[in-house]
Amino acid sequence: MMPGGILTEVALFPLSQVVLPHGRMKLRVFEPRYIRLVREACTGKRPFVSALLNPYVAQTHPDRIFPVATLVQVTDFTQLDDGLLGITIEGIRRVELTERWQEQDGLHVAAANPLPDWTDCLFLPEHQQLSQELKTVFAQNPQLETLYPTPQWQNSSWLAQRWIEILTMQPPLKYQLMAADNAVPALDALCGWLQHQQNIE
Repeated sequence: MMPGGILTEVALFPLSQVVLPHGRMKLRVFEPRYIRLVREACTGKRPFVSALLNPYVAQTHPDRIFPVATLVQVTDFTQLDDGLLGITIEGIRRVELTERWQEQDGLHVAAANPLPDWTDCLFLPEHQQLSQELKTVFAQNPQLETLYPTPQWQNSSWLAQRWIEILTMQPPLKYQLMAADNAVPALDALCGWLQHQQNIE
């Protein structure tokens, strides 16, 4: 893969959650096709992406996997107590899947183009509450907190990406926010959501 070039082929790890650039996630891997995916990525044979599933269409439908995904790398792996493979992945950059097919064992593979990174947004006063609320979420979830030893609390784009990852919302909305050209739509939606929560309380 050349910087800014075309990703000719990536393997897909479809998930009901998302990980975005600079985000981290722990996964349990047990299906043979995904064990192969991890092995190929760790040996440099083929990179893989974290892809968001659309639960509102049939499994065989072309739109079952949303077309914007995140190229990831494995930063840690271990054998879990139940004998399964545990890995930690980190998001590198967003990509657009231009075509997709399946290999013999059912592993999804795609051709993909890199998408521009989100540029840093101005940290506005209303983003301070997003930062404080995310600090609270991290403090309440030690496993999540340990994934980010150097959080960027004053970086609006980083805040938006972490909120998109952890907040429960309809997958099409989550996809709409993560596929935007910058963090502004997500920040606006998140600030509106926090204001709504305050009004309810």
